[in-house]
Formats: sequence, C-alpha cells, structure tokens
Amino acid sequence: MENRVYCLYRVSTDKQVDYDDRSQADIPMQRKACYRFAEEKGWTIIHEEQEDGVSGHKVRAENRDKLQIIKEHAKQGKFDILLVFMFDRIGRIADETPFVVEWFVKNGIRVWSTQEGEQRFDNHTDKLTNYIRFWQADGESEKTSIRTKTALGQIVEDGGFKGGIAPYGYDLVKSGRLNKKKHELYELAINEAEAAVVRIIFDKYVHEGFGAQRIATYLNKLGYRMRGGKNWHHSTIRGIICNLTYTGVLRSGESRSKVLLHLQIIAPELFEAAQRIRTNRANAAEAERTVPRNIAGNSLLSGNVFCGHCGSRLNLTTNGKAYPCKEDPNRIVKRVRYICYGKTRKQTDCDGQTGYTAHILDGIIDKLVRQIFERMKAIPKEEIVNARYRDKMEQRKGLLRAVRADYTKTTDELNTLKAEVIKALRGESAFSKELLGSMVAEVETKCLELQKQFEEAQAAYDEGQAVMASLNAQYDDIISWADMYDTASMEAKKMIVNCLIKRVEVYRDYKLHIDFNIDFEQFSFGMDIVTIAA
Repeated sequence: MENRVYCLYRVSTDKQVDYDDRSQADIPMQRKACYRFAEEKGWTIIHEEQEDGVSGHKVRAENRDKLQIIKEHAKQGKFDILLVFMFDRIGRIADETPFVVEWFVKNGIRVWSTQEGEQRFDNHTDKLTNYIRFWQADGESEKTSIRTKTALGQIVEDGGFKGGIAPYGYDLVKSGRLNKKKHELYELAINEAEAAVVRIIFDKYVHEGFGAQRIATYLNKLGYRMRGGKNWHHSTIRGIICNLTYTGVLRSGESRSKVLLHLQIIAPELFEAAQRIRTNRANAAEAERTVPRNIAGNSLLSGNVFCGHCGSRLNLTTNGKAYPCKEDPNRIVKRVRYICYGKTRKQTDCDGQTGYTAHILDGIIDKLVRQIFERMKAIPKEEIVNARYRDKMEQRKGLLRAVRADYTKTTDELNTLKAEVIKALRGESAFSKELLGSMVAEVETKCLELQKQFEEAQAAYDEGQAVMASLNAQYDDIISWADMYDTASMEAKKMIVNCLIKRVEVYRDYKLHIDFNIDFEQFSFGMDIVTIAA
C-alpha cells in the first residue's frame, strides 16, 4: 500500500536563517531533507504546506491556518503520514504541541521527523518522552528569546548603542569596532543644534507648563523643524519627553546603562519632573490636578481653586470695567476675578461670594508659598528625611532577607522532588509515586505560604523605599522651586504653585482652606491641610 505523505515546513521569521541551525532551518533546506527522507522510505509526497514568519512558541495551533488545513485533510483521510524536518516544526508550546501530535496519531496519521524518527504513543513511556521533548523545545524557544534580549541588554549596559535610528538630538558616528559579521558598529554622539531644541522642549514643559501641542506650535512659529524639514507634531514632542536617553542613560527593555555624561542633554532631575507632570496630566478623569489646566494669563491659580461654600470650581474671568495699573498708571488693565461657576450658572445653592479679585487671592497664595520655602530651607535635609525611616527600613530589609532565604530553600526542595517524580514514572526511583505525590503536595503548600510571605515582605520593603524616594524627591523639588521662584516667569510660578498645592477652597472674606500635594506631615511641618485668613 502506497504511503501518502503531507509535509509541513515552518520558519519563525520572514527572513532566511542560519543554514547550520537545524532547529531554525529555512524552508528550502527543510523541503530537501523531507524529499530525501521520503525517497529513502519509498513514500510519495502528495502535498506540502509552509508557514512563513510563524512562531511555534507564541502562536497557538488554533490560530495557525496551515496546520488547521492539514488537520481537516486528516479527518477526510487524504494522507497517511505527516512528515516534518524536526518535531519542533509542528510547534514549541509545551502544554499544547504534544497533544496536537497525539491527535494526528489517534486519527490514523503517522507522524515522522527526518531527524528524530516516528512519534508513537503506544505506552506511557512514549507519552512521557513526547511531553519531555516538547517541553525542551518550548524551553529552547524561550532561551533563544532570552538570549536575544540579554545580548541587547548587555550591549546597552556596556554603554553601546543597540542599533536603529538615532533619537532626535543625536547623530550616528562610526565607532571603529566591527561585529561578528565584520560590519562596522555605530555609536551615538550629541548633535548640538538638535540638543538645543530638546532643552527648549523640556524647559517649556517643566518650568512653564507648556503642553505637547503648545510646544509644537511654539517651535514651528520660531522656525524650528524636525529632521527632513517637517513641522513639529505633538506626538513627536511626547516621544521626546518620555525618552530616557536624554539623561545619558541607554535603555533596552529592563536593562540600563550607567549615566554616560557624553550623551547627557538634560539633567536627570529635569527628566523626572517631566515624567511626574506627564503622569498627572494623563489622568484626565481626575477632578483635582497637581498641574494647571491652563498656564496662560497672569493668574497664579488655575484648575485647582474651588468655592468653599458649594464646591464648584472657580473660573477666571474679566468684566468690562478697566482700571489704571498700580505699577504703571498710564497703562489700563481689566479687572480679573475668580468667579464661582455654580453660583453664576445657578447650578448650586451657593451662599458664598460670586467672585474674588485675582490679585488679592494670588497675593495670599504667593505669601504662603514664600513662607513654606523659608521654613524648608531652615531645616537640614538629613534631619527631615533620613532619621524617621532609617530604622524602619533596616527592620523591613532583615525580614525580606530571611523570608527570601526560606522561600529559595523550599523551592529547591520542590524541584528536587519533581525530578524524582520523573524518575518514578520511568521506574528508576526508589520511592513510590504515591509517596512522592504526597511529598510534592506538602512542599507545594509550604511554597505557596512562603511565596505569600515573601510578596508581603517585598511589598513592605518597596513601600518603605518608595516613601524614602518620595521624601527625597519632594525635598529636592521644594528647594529647587525655592531657588527659582523669585525670578521665575508667571508661567513657571504657576507650575510651582500647582505642583505644591493640590486644592484651594475659598470662603467669604478670602478665608482659605488648602490641601497640599507635598506631604508636610512627614516633614514634621503639620501643614498637610491648613486654614488661613487674609
């Protein structure tokens, strides 16, 4: 009886790969090997299917069209043998591929590999061998991915450029070094003209509160252009603001280089400030903001000032009346006021004032901000930040170290027992399967308990680390704001105030209730929430 053969070929990428790597062999080599093997066996190949750029590790069988076609033809009895170059061409998913192969065998199709022979399921040993083979294939695929990521990570950690297009602000220059294929490698160097634009972007974003769209408009009006002469777009601005490279740190996945000063365009502190602003602005559903909704105009508060009587937001407005400017009597200015939106629109039953003169309210806030800065400068950083948390952090660190050691020890014990189970299935162990099963269950329970304890200890330690980092960052922010506040533009002052103050509630006669973004309670200020009067 003639053996009718179907062949399945697969490569993981659209590109031809290394001919010598059998596990990733290209399509022509797989086809040649299958035809030679079939000829030796006296079989006839009647149909072929090939998958280009399909990962056997990531794409499940149900989503692989070619494999589904072959399965449908198997149901119809159109062939007798499925032939592949190696079994991992059918797939590399440990919890799925063995059952795909078994499905073909149960449906009367013999499954052969040119390199590994026939896959049978005559007994439990065959099944176990089959599962181990595909478990190993799954692991090899994962290791290939890990090796690629690790290689790129190591390049970056060593301060090398991983490849691709140079970010705006940098040029690609020849390094004088060659890779394994004798191709010259490139590295980054600062492009001073573009770097100047990057500094403008971060300065406007952090110190003056410009959004991405406004920065793009600003640059375009001044005649700055992107590479290729195109106008700036807000999405490009956002990409620049998120790019860690400008701090002199190269990144690939979780890998980071040390700070490379020859690549640093902006200070790390400026980058971190930009990320905090970006995070706050991204939370569009949040009713209370830590950055101003609108930084235009000469008012100090925007987006975080509310009526204390009804809770409505106070909006800025100018009425038709004009007055001589106090600083320059020859200049006429309009009266700027914060008005209660709920009261003016008759949406709330508000018994407060309709509005508050902007320069009076701003003057109160300005005075308070300056007092805060004076108090912060008068207290050493070590006294404020370090003393309170040093002892607690040592305790949490000790607990984490002890639980980690117990968890690692128990995990090793569990792995040893599982290895013994495999021996028992092969008949090579001195222990019974029942005893090993009981021991595995017991150790697994212990592992789960220790894992929970470890996660709790890690969370407590991370929380303490976050508190320390937050306190240090807050202190540094306040001191930097204090240094620049007196000479800052109105836009910059507004940004500082909105980063410092979460919410201002205004009552009749300019009595104020203020919530701060800065946790002054932790700084022993007792100013987390204050109520002051004009």
